Amino acid sequence: MQITDARVTLLRLPYCEPPRFQAGYDRPRDILVLDLEAADGQTGMGYELFLWDGFETVGACLKEVFLPQLIGRSAFEIEAIWHDNWRRAYADGRGGVMLLAQSVIDIALWDLLGRHAGLPLYQLWGGRDDPIPCYGSGCWRGLGGSGMVAKAERLVARGYRAIKMQAGHVFSAAEDVANLQRMRETLGADVDIMIDANMAWTADDALAVCTRLEEYDPYWIEEPVAAHDYAGYFRLADALPRLRIVGGENHCARFELRPFFERPGIPILQPDVARGGLTELRKIATVADTYGIRLAPHLYPELMVHLLASIPNGLVLEDMQLLDDIWVEAPQVVDGCMRPPDRPGHGLTIRPEILRDARHDD
Repeated sequence: MQITDARVTLLRLPYCEPPRFQAGYDRPRDILVLDLEAADGQTGMGYELFLWDGFETVGACLKEVFLPQLIGRSAFEIEAIWHDNWRRAYADGRGGVMLLAQSVIDIALWDLLGRHAGLPLYQLWGGRDDPIPCYGSGCWRGLGGSGMVAKAERLVARGYRAIKMQAGHVFSAAEDVANLQRMRETLGADVDIMIDANMAWTADDALAVCTRLEEYDPYWIEEPVAAHDYAGYFRLADALPRLRIVGGENHCARFELRPFFERPGIPILQPDVARGGLTELRKIATVADTYGIRLAPHLYPELMVHLLASIPNGLVLEDMQLLDDIWVEAPQVVDGCMRPPDRPGHGLTIRPEILRDARHDD
């Protein structure tokens, strides 16, 4: 299991259904892939999707900073490698590009170990293949109010019992309230509606609009304020006890989530596997469970299904259908739920024609 080779591949290809995070958003899909190979010929694959710029930068960081130190090490040393990489990046950027690079290594190492053991990750971690609830994400603000409702109707018709819509930024408070009102009236009381503000508001503005949104029973209000505004998070949680104020996707590793553990008022955290890797998300889950906090990870449902199948406090997967078409065999959502695949490792293989035809030379 000595690592003998590491290869970075950058893929650029169009979306099947382009996201509309905002009017005018027009980017291709940028996907970074890391393949590791061990001395026995076994391989492991890590990957990350970039919704904005940066995958060439992360690829360069891997090649310059991390991969030269990885060759020759044992793939069994996942925990030691994580800590060595964290310390290596500590002085020059322990978040951002460095953490994105560190995380894709961690995903590839766990895939390699699972393949070596002949076990899917959820079994390697002691879990079981219970169906995991998913919510249909992708009711983007760039679609406008009517477009968000139409997308939600399509998701519910496919079996999702919860959806997520966006608020803020291009919408006024009155428009946000009207959009949620129309969504609730269209979907009825039996479908959960999540609201994602993507850090649109100050705490004061969030309090004003969320007080009005409360009438239409949103399941949660996600990232109402900037990630670093912990005081704003707690102010909203205290002032709006009937609403779930949630976040975490833009916090780097468990260390930036510490205030939410020290003062448990945020009932659901949404860590992103690209900001710490699988090793870190499992630790976040353990600490969160100590305080009665549940996890609803950001994106990557085909990978996060293994995590939620192996922890006691997993809540729901976010399914935005951004990568479904690139896999040889992707986990499917049936009746609003996903089961982890039984193939070794994370069980994901990129279609050969995509690896061949979508290569982007950095």
